[in-house]
Amino acid sequence: MTCCDLKCGLATGTMLGALIALLGVILIPVGNMFIENTVHTETVLENGTLAFDTWTSVDTPIYRQFWLFDVQNPDEVLSQGAKPVLVQKGPYTYKTRFIPKTNITFNDNYTVSFVLPAGAIFEPSMSVGTEEDIFTSLNLAVAGVYSLLDHSLANLLIQRSNSTLFQKRTVKELLWGYKDPMLSSTVGVFHPYNDTFDGPYTVFTGKDDIKKVATIERWAGEPSLSYWNDPYCNKINGTDGSSFHPFLSKKEPLFFFSSDICRAISAVYDRTVDLKGIDVYRYMLPPEALASPVENPDNQCYCTDPVITRNCTTAGLLDLTVCRGTPVFLSLPHFLYGSNNLHQGVIGLNPNSDEHSIFLDVEPITGFTLRFAKRLQVNMLYGPSDSIVILKEIKDYTVFPILWVNETAVLDDETADMFKKELISRMELLEGFQIGLIVVGLVLFASCLIGLIVECTKPNRKPSLIVK
Repeated sequence: MTCCDLKCGLATGTMLGALIALLGVILIPVGNMFIENTVHTETVLENGTLAFDTWTSVDTPIYRQFWLFDVQNPDEVLSQGAKPVLVQKGPYTYKTRFIPKTNITFNDNYTVSFVLPAGAIFEPSMSVGTEEDIFTSLNLAVAGVYSLLDHSLANLLIQRSNSTLFQKRTVKELLWGYKDPMLSSTVGVFHPYNDTFDGPYTVFTGKDDIKKVATIERWAGEPSLSYWNDPYCNKINGTDGSSFHPFLSKKEPLFFFSSDICRAISAVYDRTVDLKGIDVYRYMLPPEALASPVENPDNQCYCTDPVITRNCTTAGLLDLTVCRGTPVFLSLPHFLYGSNNLHQGVIGLNPNSDEHSIFLDVEPITGFTLRFAKRLQVNMLYGPSDSIVILKEIKDYTVFPILWVNETAVLDDETADMFKKELISRMELLEGFQIGLIVVGLVLFASCLIGLIVECTKPNRKPSLIVK
């Protein structure tokens, strides 16, 4: 090969390497655009998309695990006004949301409406005992009339039915209902539940604006709530928590509405975790979500009883009386993030953020929630009374924990493998191809350029004349 041929070859290789590297660089935005368009298409809620198939499926089981509190010293509480000593036992596990959404109707304004049926099936293999296990717990009817009725009338009803502050009930009775002798009606923490429904919901499909996908437009036929006498607290904000818009930012809080707590709430990014080989963003419920209005003024409109909340200074408690019609107070389990007065009212609670906090694990590209744990504690109230005889020794108001529940779900291995194959593997393949082109092009460009420089800087050697 002549010197000219070598230089031409090196120059050609340099240009070819530059073109290959440039092609790899050009493919980055092109590839990203392709991925973005594909994700947008598949996350719209319409027939045939991955989001719609996931949204309508009941293949991923959702469980409700219940931990019930057993009162160890009921006689001392009544006779001496002692603090209740509590021992929790659980979980008692039920499979829920095994019935698919019904009445799915697509509307003209890029929304879809549906009803969410409710049902619960006991899972003995995932429980510590049977539904017939007996607990000593707060008498739900007595706590109800204490908060809602004139105390003289409440005392008359209590004495006439020979009711007392505590009662022995089975797990099944406490959760799903029993015939109360004082009220002559069925009473239970979650009564009624089976054969009921939540909704109807109307959510945006995301067809016209992917940022609005799964966001609730209406619940129970209304665009806002009417419980809190304030537009901010009555706002139905966000999705139902099962999915969010694609391409999430860590700086962006996620808002979701839960009919269980009669309000919308937000979660913030905490960390990235690995879920069956998939990187997901973990969003946690921050302490300020249930902070007192003193610490978080946005919660002022949720404070409806200045006596119970000590002039709205109590943190970690949500009064649902105006929402449920019964005096129920929600908190995180074991009064996590709650004020000292809540913890001091009973003995035996041990709040732990790992076990008792609420979190969502969301895949950030699609916005799908792949794992969640919604943990809530149901409490009722009793306190001193001059008119109710059985409460004559009670010295202070007590927010009494009846049970706490962990509603949880996680994608199964088959779905995880499908997710990785259909999304992550394709993205990694495209990214690898882009990087490969850039690396090969740069190596070819650099090596040929160096060779060309070396060749061009060689001194010209003229043949010498040899004289003999």
